[in-house]
Amino acid sequence: MSTFDSSMFQSIKDALATSDSKGSAKFNEIMPTKAGNTYTVRLLPFAKDPSKTFFHYYNHGWTSFATGQYVQALSPQTFGERDPIAEERFKVLRTGSEEEKDKMSAVRRLEKWLVNVYVIDDPSNPDNNGNVKILRYGKQLHKIITEAIEGEDAEEFGARIFDLGPDGVNFKIKVEQQGDYPTYVSSRFTPAGKIDLSEDEQKGIYEGAHDLTEVFTIKSYDELKDMLNEHYYCRTEEPAATPTTSAPVPVETPAEPEPAVVSNDTVEEDIDELLKDL
Repeated sequence: MSTFDSSMFQSIKDALATSDSKGSAKFNEIMPTKAGNTYTVRLLPFAKDPSKTFFHYYNHGWTSFATGQYVQALSPQTFGERDPIAEERFKVLRTGSEEEKDKMSAVRRLEKWLVNVYVIDDPSNPDNNGNVKILRYGKQLHKIITEAIEGEDAEEFGARIFDLGPDGVNFKIKVEQQGDYPTYVSSRFTPAGKIDLSEDEQKGIYEGAHDLTEVFTIKSYDELKDMLNEHYYCRTEEPAATPTTSAPVPVETPAEPEPAVVSNDTVEEDIDELLKDL
């Protein structure tokens, strides 16, 4: 390989499932995918800090009970911090009435990843071809990528999946309709993926990778509580505490962080991926 080297690949492997930074919104660089199309890309390392090649996050989203609009927010559990929405959801599902539990089921929790890609062929938006974009994906594609890096397919692919040179391989993302939802299980890396790029062009592409920690707006704990009050409980401020003689129910964070950014993504896309990216 030329520009991409083995030490960079090792750093990517070590940080595959971690993320420790916060940033601001930059959603327009995310490349949408649609059922019925096959997208051809090359995965890109984040050359400035290979450990940040992937951004693994959790997201909450639901249709506002106040406005009827879909709202979503990045979960602080992404960074190992307290999340008032996750805490409230856990409390309701543990101690709430059946009616309260049914309402809380509307709060969707998503687990996603981001990675930079060099777009070779985008059939739904050819203007993306030859540019660096961000691929957002769920568990199905995550499994394929992880297998190529450190699983059963690592011997065949490994570091080659990040190489723009003649030894590199393409990633073909095949989006198929399965019932009402899309599936990505037929996606794969293809050995015959040579692209004609000089070393200078490769260097420019690697340097053009986006800092994935800057894609989402980070809300504080109090801002997330305000969002919950406004769009779930339909109130603008918290009610005054009511004295009680019974012991309060402790609010516990789930042992396993549960997914879940007010963003401009569509509701359908998120719910589709939640249900079929399992």
